[in-house]
Amino acid sequence: MDSRLWTLVLVFAPLSVMSFGGGQVIVSDIQLQTVVVHHWFTNQQFSDLFAISRAAPGPSTLIASLIGWQINGYLGAIVATLAMYIPSSTVFVLATTMWHKHHGSPWRLAIERGLAPVAVGLIFASGVTVLEAIHMSNLILGIGTVAVTTGLLYFTKINPYLLLFCVAVFYAAVFYLL
Repeated sequence: MDSRLWTLVLVFAPLSVMSFGGGQVIVSDIQLQTVVVHHWFTNQQFSDLFAISRAAPGPSTLIASLIGWQINGYLGAIVATLAMYIPSSTVFVLATTMWHKHHGSPWRLAIERGLAPVAVGLIFASGVTVLEAIHMSNLILGIGTVAVTTGLLYFTKINPYLLLFCVAVFYAAVFYLL
């Protein structure tokens, strides 16, 4: 097997197992591996692949397939996709079996409570990484976006897609006015 394919497996298989809370939590690690460690992409190229993976229907880990495609065509896409899904799927099946077997156990409650903040922290780190990759250095815009988004999601029942559209319009307006 081509060394690039093995490298894709070695990048995505461990990340697959770490993806508690969904694929979004490992975006910062994917960026680190593909941009900083292996120099496959620039920050801008990674941001473009991330945007495509988020715009396309399907799982949030679609970015692995896109990266594999860029590295080694169809075969790279297949290998990266399998490396992203097989390890986490195996862990999921084993954990689900154990989870249902030990319903009501004190360690089960401890795991639920312990993993929630980890998943939130990893999602936040992924967001910061993407913002850094697109050179979002304006602190006022960042704070404004977080405040408005949090307020709207917490205090209203606004459709998240409408919220996403409004944020895009806000950024476009600020970008063209400043």
